[in-house]
Amino acid sequence: MTRNEDDVRVRLQGAALALFRERGYDRTTAAEIAARAGVTERTFFRHFPDKREALFDGEARLRAALTASIADAPAGLGPLDTLFWAFRSVRPALEDNRPFSKPRHEVIAATPALHEREMAKMAALAAALAAALQARGVADLRAVLAARTGMAAFVHATVTWLDDPGPGLGEHLDVAFRELKALLTEIED
Repeated sequence: MTRNEDDVRVRLQGAALALFRERGYDRTTAAEIAARAGVTERTFFRHFPDKREALFDGEARLRAALTASIADAPAGLGPLDTLFWAFRSVRPALEDNRPFSKPRHEVIAATPALHEREMAKMAALAAALAAALQARGVADLRAVLAARTGMAAFVHATVTWLDDPGPGLGEHLDVAFRELKALLTEIED
């Protein structure tokens, strides 16, 4: 993608977010988003298949970064340690994107159709993480359980950080990881 196409994509995402916050998701059209961004509706649809995807565009990059980090994680880490190593690796990108992510989260939380879409994207991401763990030799069921549990903790840490950025995303991830491991230890006892 050229720099100009990246700029158009970012403008479309910003316009979509602004309009969803001003008017609501259901009352905003792709044509209005395009007009706000200064492009044609056809240009909008060259970048996004529908208006929802203007908010979910980063999911593919996040999936690629996390699965690559899982593959590159140090040998000998258990499944949860591997996941949290990967989650920490994307922290800088998430922190850089906070000015978009915070209002995006608010729009999604207020819109059932978007909340449903977010849940589907997170389930697909958990499946990709499980596959990446399996590629490292983690048994199928253990990989799936680790990915789903780890994703729940990752989402919790991220949402908590969006609501309270003071401690930093890294600290929120560390707390979630410690608490998850403590919970699993209680279960073992």
